[in-house]
Amino acid sequence: MKKDRILYVSQEITPYLPESDMSYITRHLPQGIQEKGNEIRTFMPRFGCINERRHQLHEVIRLSGMNLIINDNDHPLIIKVASIQPARMQVYFIDNEDFFQRKAVLTNEAGKMFADNDERTVFFCRGVLETVKKLGWAPDVIHCHGWMTSLIPLYLKTAFKNDPLYANSKIIYSVYNNPFEKTLSKNFTKKLGMGEISEEEINTYSDSTFEGINKAAIEWSDGIIIGSENISEGFIKHAQEKGIPVLEYQNPEDFVESYSDFYDQVMAEDVVLAG
Repeated sequence: MKKDRILYVSQEITPYLPESDMSYITRHLPQGIQEKGNEIRTFMPRFGCINERRHQLHEVIRLSGMNLIINDNDHPLIIKVASIQPARMQVYFIDNEDFFQRKAVLTNEAGKMFADNDERTVFFCRGVLETVKKLGWAPDVIHCHGWMTSLIPLYLKTAFKNDPLYANSKIIYSVYNNPFEKTLSKNFTKKLGMGEISEEEINTYSDSTFEGINKAAIEWSDGIIIGSENISEGFIKHAQEKGIPVLEYQNPEDFVESYSDFYDQVMAEDVVLAG
């Protein structure tokens, strides 16, 4: 039986952050898929509120040291790793002093979004893809969770489309009910470019509201999963209009099996088309 390689990218995973729909799923889903005989890798941001000593994070020197240029500024990429012992799985953390040292996740004490959440999103998404390249680990499925991963589908279908490591990767994007107010940034499209991405492709993210960037990610994905019970019907309708397979919300008791079957369905799309 063939082992599939599944890359999980999430903006939050428990026990490193409080439990939510997303953090619960991205803690238990990789474990369940791994226990079915597959290979997994899991990534999240190293937010400053994560206690490194308690969770035994340590830097992976061989993967760190790259610089990512965002908005004409160099930002060193630091990779850390920790183990969730009961699950026998590792979690890789994308870290950077400018973006992830503050003792909060996405908002300040007044509940206002950090002004650089747009650049933090760009850094995280690019950092994951560059690190997986360094690992030399070619994923069959890349499963992105939450709006902070919303640029990965774009990057994979444009800047990384000719990279042999990602040539056969299918992109699945999970949408959650974790909205933010107003826009991520008025200058978002000016900061997210890299490599040979056309202005037309970048402009799919010109609406940087919560709804706008999720819909843009849906457009670049091969499959969509509804991760929260109460989610805008507009996201499902948008995916259906684009002809993208959709897995609707699954109960926590049996979501691993349903997600696994959905991976198989999305991976089989090319086989069906070729036939």
